[in-house]
Amino acid sequence: MQLHLSPNDGVPIYLQIVNQVKYLIAAGRLEPGEELPPIRVLAEQLVINPNTVARAYRELEVAGLVTKRRTAGTYVSDAGSPLARRERMKILTERIDALLAEARQMGVDLEQILELIEQRDRAMGPAGAL
Repeated sequence: MQLHLSPNDGVPIYLQIVNQVKYLIAAGRLEPGEELPPIRVLAEQLVINPNTVARAYRELEVAGLVTKRRTAGTYVSDAGSPLARRERMKILTERIDALLAEARQMGVDLEQILELIEQRDRAMGPAGAL
């Protein structure tokens, strides 16, 4: 699990971890039942305090995205799939909002955006080909 922290972006480190793990789950890059790195291991990799990782894991557990098994680690929750779908839709909505805002600033109308999306979709090929 690769996480990238930005200490200067104003978002607390534990929230950066939470958001990135949510994204990895929503994107299917972390599967239900998959074990997250132990707190100390992840803290060493990220060069941060283990309490910060522990707080992030607690937040993820409260959100129902991970489950903790005593002395056995932290795992992606099997019940995370509906939440993962909502999280995917949230991520895509944010990206669409940014695209629409940028297009408006450039004077590109919705029809042109939709046409461009369809062209790019055709150029990428079938969905399973990624």
